Amino acid sequence: MNTPTSGAPRRATISDVAREAGTGKTSISRYLNGELSVLSPQLRARIEAAIERLDYQPNQMARGLKRGRNRLIGMLVADLTNPYSVEVLQGVEAACHALGYMPLICHAANEVDMERRFLQLLTTYRVEGVIVNALGVSEETLRPVGGGGIPAVLVDRSVDGLVTDMVGLDNEGATTLATRHLVERGFERLWFVVQPFEHISSRRQREAAFHRALEQYPQVKGRTVVLELGDADELAQTLNALDDELDAAIAAFDASPNVPRVALFAANGPVALALARHLNQRHGPNWQKRVALLSIDDPEWAELAGITTIRQPTYDIGYRAVEFLHQRIDGEQTSARDCLLPGELIERASTAR
Repeated sequence: MNTPTSGAPRRATISDVAREAGTGKTSISRYLNGELSVLSPQLRARIEAAIERLDYQPNQMARGLKRGRNRLIGMLVADLTNPYSVEVLQGVEAACHALGYMPLICHAANEVDMERRFLQLLTTYRVEGVIVNALGVSEETLRPVGGGGIPAVLVDRSVDGLVTDMVGLDNEGATTLATRHLVERGFERLWFVVQPFEHISSRRQREAAFHRALEQYPQVKGRTVVLELGDADELAQTLNALDDELDAAIAAFDASPNVPRVALFAANGPVALALARHLNQRHGPNWQKRVALLSIDDPEWAELAGITTIRQPTYDIGYRAVEFLHQRIDGEQTSARDCLLPGELIERASTAR
């Protein structure tokens, strides 16, 4: 009877390499670990040739566990449908590749319970560190990581009570830059549109920074509009109320150009997308001639729609987060650091005079 064989060839082992090179496994391990000075040039050459002939690929996970390192880092992401998260991930992946880490991505889909479950799961996988860009993670949930536990770096937002490194946008500077741009373009009624912000530090900071920026311009009136994107009925109700005010403001400006113009300031990309879709549906493709819109975040669709934005350095945010985490994994003991990177104003038709 014929014995069935697997279609895939057997991978070479360290024993195979030792046998091919005519030496012991200890010498092979020393070669793989970079301890070349204890090996003769002739033995190094035999080992290198054996590895090449056998196409030997060392088991990095097994080697890491033997040294107490597995080179795994976890990343908890609140919303992978948000272009911001995808762009940050590009920086994370590039830094992981450069520093020799393997990222384990966990998508919580804006579910707080899912965030808790993933954090617990990451600790069981014994990841060396965690990058957290989450929605509602609490200090208690993050206690196993961060201070005294697994090293952690927060992206875009802080968590009350948790002292750890954070990398994100300079929200104060970005919001002030955007507000000044709108005022300089002649808008004297600014509506800051934001999702519920009480429990999200970045949203709170932007909303507060907006009102602080307005203190420099006593002639400008500003207010906050909360947009609940997760509740269709509440979203429709808020947009309808916004329509009534915008219609009145547009009609007044059409009657007298001396009437203050209104501009909508979206706190992030998802809010800007909801507003742009609604305005396009209500006013048609040339809605920018009727209503001004500026957004923090610069997704690809913003260029097509002609929306002025504050572009975040998303790639750099992700890259720096991994660098910070790498330093902590290697024993960095400095106090917690905040790395706040500047945004860039991208002016388009939606805020033209």
